[in-house]
Amino acid sequence: MYGDDATVRKILTELGDTWAVVGLSSNRQRAAYGVAQVLQRFGKRIVPVHPKAETVHGEQGYASLADIPFEVDVVDVFVNSDLAGAVADEAVARGARAVWFQLGVVDEAAFERTRAAGLDMVMDRCPAIEIPRLR
Repeated sequence: MYGDDATVRKILTELGDTWAVVGLSSNRQRAAYGVAQVLQRFGKRIVPVHPKAETVHGEQGYASLADIPFEVDVVDVFVNSDLAGAVADEAVARGARAVWFQLGVVDEAAFERTRAAGLDMVMDRCPAIEIPRLR
């Protein structure tokens, strides 16, 4: 398990409400679309991060984490495991407080690097499942 319940709870309730959702586009068939909706419903500000930089759920999108002109608390990662480590490194570089790899996204080396940099991290879990469970 990559992220115990205490870490999950901390990320969801204490580390801030601005979540960059990497891989979020306007494609309603993708998991990121529905998860971002749930995050909004629970009071999180979502920031779509996708090469198309689309506006999703009323929020301006950005092509990369580096393009976001304000602080981001949590980086929620919906990319393939082989790309996720680079996203975690970007999250560390831009000063995020936590990184969340979605269900099926696993990179143990990235988990270790991110934790060593002082960020909280959860891997292979979904906040849309965890938020209602923890309340």
